[in-house]
This record gives sequence, structure tokens and C-alpha cells, in this order.
Amino acid sequence: MGGHVHHPRAHRLGGRRPMTDHFDVAIVGAGHAGAQAAILLRQSGFAGSVALIGDEAEPPYERPPLSKEYLAGEKPFERLLIRPVKFWEERAVTLRGGARVEAVEPEAHSLSLATGTLGYGTLIWAAGGRPRPLPCPGADLAGVHYVRSRADVDRMMLELPAARRVVIVGGGYIGLEAAAVLTKLGKPVTLIEALDRVLARVAGAELSRFFEAEHRARGVDVRLETKVVAIEGEAGRATGVRLADGTLVPGEMVVVGIGILPNVEPLISAGAAGGDGVMVDSQCRTNLPDVFAIGDCARHANRFAGGAEIRLESVQNANDQAAVAVKTLLGQPAAYDALPWFWSNQYDLRLQTAGLCAGHDATILRGDPADRAFSLVYCREGRVIAIDAVNVTRDYVQGRKLIGDGGRADLTRLADPAIAIKDCVLA
Repeated sequence: MGGHVHHPRAHRLGGRRPMTDHFDVAIVGAGHAGAQAAILLRQSGFAGSVALIGDEAEPPYERPPLSKEYLAGEKPFERLLIRPVKFWEERAVTLRGGARVEAVEPEAHSLSLATGTLGYGTLIWAAGGRPRPLPCPGADLAGVHYVRSRADVDRMMLELPAARRVVIVGGGYIGLEAAAVLTKLGKPVTLIEALDRVLARVAGAELSRFFEAEHRARGVDVRLETKVVAIEGEAGRATGVRLADGTLVPGEMVVVGIGILPNVEPLISAGAAGGDGVMVDSQCRTNLPDVFAIGDCARHANRFAGGAEIRLESVQNANDQAAVAVKTLLGQPAAYDALPWFWSNQYDLRLQTAGLCAGHDATILRGDPADRAFSLVYCREGRVIAIDAVNVTRDYVQGRKLIGDGGRADLTRLADPAIAIKDCVLA
């Protein structure tokens, strides 16, 4: 799978719309992964034509601040741009905004868009995901919001003044970050989580209980093991959330954060392997000719997940997979083997995570959660596999290095927060 260019023959397209353009590299998805791939192609001296195709009108921008600084009104949209608009022009990267790819024809090396057909030499699929919709009656009422795009958050901000109470469905990072911002903005917030703790899929129980207590201390009504059966409304607008036990939680704004669905249907329809994401090898190649997939939508075997096939929804993964795909495309040796890391800001708490804690058999606490600065170190069979650091950047940085280097440490010394993590490493 090199960077060589295919010129699809017209007769292969049959009765399709005319070929409107041809690009040496077409990148579908203008989020972190797609933007980074385009940037790295030019930084690496790639001189061929490059198109960055996104379904939003905006140029590429950062997603994590949407549920934090952007929603809080602390950061204007211009400061979310991954690069200034002129950057893309100066580097001859064609931005195709407001364009959705409807189908991929791998043999013809072409994409079907609403506006016509686009040919490619190499395709980098970085289409990310869309919010998982709430599967209940009333989910389509006005006042029900998801946090995935600038337009989503702009709509929320527009409606916020008229919303007396907010109900958040989902106790993952998006839900908790939105709860923190909306509480700071003076809104009474009820947070509903179907499982028995928040962050259940990504963190250990101790961290879940800490964040639950923090949110409750600031007035958030956190309800665990609680299921939503309907959104109630009047005149087409949400007025509250009906729970499985019959309770109605009033709220003029409902924010849903229950995960994403990867945008891979056109690739799967074209014969790509996958399901919840499209399968890629260690070079980020799909099983389709000259097609890579990177970012939230790419399913891959991950060493830090014990070799399990996973999707990673993080900026780190988007950037690291972009680098591997671009190097491979340019004929340079590369393999994806990056340590996962992530962060979340809630109130004055900065959570920094490295590694993946799934399958841990022991947890070591460094420091006291009551001090609101502590770390949780996760081990499996005596090795450190992940760390969650709350307001302790030093632990995070040293823990990240320890995990990347193989995770061997003196676990007794590790439990003493007075001893630096780097001084607990075993040779």
C-alpha cells in the first residue's frame, strides 16, 4: 500500500455521476485524526494533491474543549481551530466542508458524495463517530442535546438561559464535564447513570466514588443504577425525563452522553472488515486496497489492552494513528504501539490518565482523596498497567513512563506518596 496514484477509468463507474475531482490522498473526516494526517503529509514533504473532507462547514477544530471551555464561554471558537484557515490554503490542502461520503468504491478508487464522485489514489478514513442516540420515546424533542460538534454546543448555549433545570443522561466523561460546567453556570443538574457508578467503563471504583462525591458536594443530584424510559414534553419541547420507577425528573434541557457509534458504514458496505469500528492492522491499513482508517472509528489490537481489539476515543490515539498511516503511505516503516493517555477537567480537578485499567487485579492509592490530589495505580500480575492522577501531574508523567517501559515497580514503595514513582522502578 504505497503512495502510488490510481487513475480510475471512467467505464468502471458505469452510470454514476461524473468524476468531479481526483486527489492523490483523500482524507474523510476533518477532526483531530484527519487534520493531523493532512498536516503530517505536508510536513513529510508529500507533494501530491490532498483533500480533507468533513461533514461540518467549519475548518478542523478541537473537540475536547466543547464540553469544557467552549460550553463555559471561556474559549472562543477561533481558539479551537487546529490550524488557522490560511494554513490549509498555504499548504494546498483542499478543505471540503459540509460534505458527507455516501459510498466507497474500492475497485474504482472513488467516493460518492451528494455533489458527485471523487477519485483517490489513497484513502485515509478518519470519520470518527456520531453520538449514540437515546433509545426511548421523546428523544427527538427540542431541548434534547448531544455534545459532539460546535453546532451541538451552540444550540445548547442558545437554549440555556430559558432552561431552569438540566438533566444529563450518562455518567461518562462528557456527562461529568457538562455537569461541572452547567453547575458553574448556576443551573440545577440531575445526572442519571444506568450502571452502579460513573466512569464505570474507563476507571476503577475508587475514582468513580471520588468524582461522584465531588459532584454531589457541588449540588449535582447523581442517580446511579437508574434507567430512562422516556423524555416527556409539551408542544414539542422536553419538560422532563421519565425513569423506570415512574419518577419524573423535571428539566427543560436534556444532555445525552452515552457513547458514540463509529462512522464506518460506507467502508463496511464496501467490504471492509469490522463492526463496531473498522479493523486495521498495525500500520492502520484496512483490508481494502489503499484504504487506511485512523482515530475513533479504527478498531485495532492493542498491546496495552492485553492484545484485545479495541477502539480508542482520544486525541492521543487520533494523532498517533495519523502518524503511522502517513509514514506507511510514504513507504517508511511504522507500527502503531502507542501508550494510551487521556485527560478530563471538572471544576478545579485535572484528571490525567495513562494506560488502560481494564483487567487490573490490584489498585494502589497514592495520597489522600480528601486532599483532592492523589493517584490510583492499577496493576495486573504485579505489573503497573495504568494510572489515574488527580491534580498530581508529577505522578502522571512518571507513571506514564513506567507503564511505557514495562511497568515493573516495587509496589510497597509505590504506595508511599512521599516516594517519587521514578524511585520505585525495578531494573
